[in-house]
Amino acid sequence: MSKKNEPKYIWRDRKRTFLGLPWSFTVYYLTETKFIRRTGFFNIEEDEIDLYKITDKKLKLPFGQRMVGCGTIHICSRDTDSPESDIISVKKPREVLELLDKYINRERDRYGTRGRDLYGTGHPPFHDADGDGIPDEVESHIE
Repeated sequence: MSKKNEPKYIWRDRKRTFLGLPWSFTVYYLTETKFIRRTGFFNIEEDEIDLYKITDKKLKLPFGQRMVGCGTIHICSRDTDSPESDIISVKKPREVLELLDKYINRERDRYGTRGRDLYGTGHPPFHDADGDGIPDEVESHIE
């Protein structure tokens, strides 16, 4: 791949292993519009998530990772092939989370969508036995 075709990365880091060292074949990238996870050495696999599809984020700081300045970010999204994803053991996780927030909000503003707009699209599916568009769980509380 030539440098001309390569997207501009805002942030890049590797999954950290023993003592927080980047000895891993998992690399994370953040562009202005996507989060990308690339894994593998011989057989490379890339997974992309559009930032506006991310609905929730959670910061995990296990003791072992915290000791070496790392943390894990759990992402929930409306992506079909990876609705949940982890950014495992990266340096300065709070700063990465703030950076993600900034670009997620920028993309949501661009598309005119918010996280709440992505809910209720069938993930997980709700049950509507009578077909009136109201989930059976809600209907049982109304009656």
